[in-house]
Amino acid sequence: MGSLDSPLLGKKTNTIDDEEKGWRPQEEEMKAAAEEEEGYDAPLVRTGRDACEMFVGESKRLWTIAAPIAFNILCLYGANSTTQMFVGHIGNLELSAVAIGLSVVSNFSFGFLLGMGSALETLCGQAFGAGQVAKLGIYMQRSWIILTAAAILLCPLYIFATPILKFLGQDDAIAIEAGKFTVRIIPEMFALAINFPTQKFLHAQSKVMVLAWIAFVALIFHVGLLCLFIFVFDWGLGGAAAAYNISAWVVSIAQVVYVVGWCRDGWTGLSWSAFNELWAFVKLSLASAVMLCLEIWYMMVLVVLTGHLDNAEIAVGSISICMNIDGWEAMLFIGLSAAISVRVSNELGSGRPRATMHAVIVVVAQSLVIGLLAMAVILVSRNNFAVIFTSDKQLQKAVANIAYLLAVTMVLNSIQPVISGVAIGGGWQALVAYINLGCYYIFGLPLGYVLGYILQWGPQGIWAGMLCGTALQTAILLYIIWRNDWSAEAAKASERVRLWGGQDEAKLPIEPS
Repeated sequence: MGSLDSPLLGKKTNTIDDEEKGWRPQEEEMKAAAEEEEGYDAPLVRTGRDACEMFVGESKRLWTIAAPIAFNILCLYGANSTTQMFVGHIGNLELSAVAIGLSVVSNFSFGFLLGMGSALETLCGQAFGAGQVAKLGIYMQRSWIILTAAAILLCPLYIFATPILKFLGQDDAIAIEAGKFTVRIIPEMFALAINFPTQKFLHAQSKVMVLAWIAFVALIFHVGLLCLFIFVFDWGLGGAAAAYNISAWVVSIAQVVYVVGWCRDGWTGLSWSAFNELWAFVKLSLASAVMLCLEIWYMMVLVVLTGHLDNAEIAVGSISICMNIDGWEAMLFIGLSAAISVRVSNELGSGRPRATMHAVIVVVAQSLVIGLLAMAVILVSRNNFAVIFTSDKQLQKAVANIAYLLAVTMVLNSIQPVISGVAIGGGWQALVAYINLGCYYIFGLPLGYVLGYILQWGPQGIWAGMLCGTALQTAILLYIIWRNDWSAEAAKASERVRLWGGQDEAKLPIEPS
């Protein structure tokens, strides 16, 4: 028996027949059609309640990934920081030498290898989102090969660090001690060549808790080695280098053991396929490396330029202490950067542009809040935090004089890394590399030189000018994200997964719309 009400009026029938046929009111039909059109993407945000639900839900997903990654990176960075802490109590010369060795030479290779390994965040993340898990192990092995070759090419930088640092204008005594230290930490660089690809392999699958545990145990082990080698055996800088190398290899080997033993879905064993189409992988790896290196090396230049100033030992020491504190916050945001890279790459690979946009909005908002809190802490403790690194009153005062610049840096560095994570997840590395080159090295660095040397503002002037470059880069990338078409990016991600690796000569899309 048919209904007497017109379906166009949206009135519900009382008949059993129509109920059984699944008849629904017009409003429900329209909603169903919209849901079918949206597929399985995140729902639209139409009300304040929708926005709150989206923010809470995305925050849970983000921090489930970000918290273990951030803790992992903080612990790994703790190896750098604690090494400087222990050496700083040996003497100011040793502190400056290790600061130069780690902040300039080691950071140079760190940035390059991390950038090369970050290609995996794009490829593994999007392949995992598209359900092609079996490709991840091959990608990781290719990255091991490429990063190990890159580490070999970087060895002369460590071996000839002393003449290079002297050429850049560093104080002779600092350059000589730094060169001795860098030669001794070459094994740590090769540990990174294994570490970074393994990390990205696990990040893409959100298998991150094991990384946190490995890093935590390694940090405790590292502190124990420092105490033993420096204070018990009295090995000085040689003991610091030995502890640094051993701890790095413990982390890398533990990660590989976990992958081989417990990641059977993505790891199917060593394969000769890892040597196929290496050039296609190298191209994306180089784009990633250039993007991240231009960011990491930028603040490294601050330490180099400071070495030209009068009383270089105090100037370099004060800047290195501030950079060390900033590095702790930076490690948290590198964790958030890795997490948002995973979220963006997975969602784009799954064809969910709206979910991608929601993830980006949430991470930027939360990063800004954390950065403001960090700035407040630095301003309150500006006269005291240097005592952790040095007992020298003159050096403590020098740190307090530039602490306000550190506070501003912490705000800018809360936003910039997560935007880079979005870029890596979307495969925009080449575009961001050009932006970094212009903002950092064409604008910010010359401005810092003018303020620091020509106007004679010293370390404060160099730092202030370089902060202007960071602010410009952040503003440009925020504008690009705001105007980006995420639906188009999802389509590019699907094409990238299909075409990458050199099997097709078509150009891989690596820039945003």
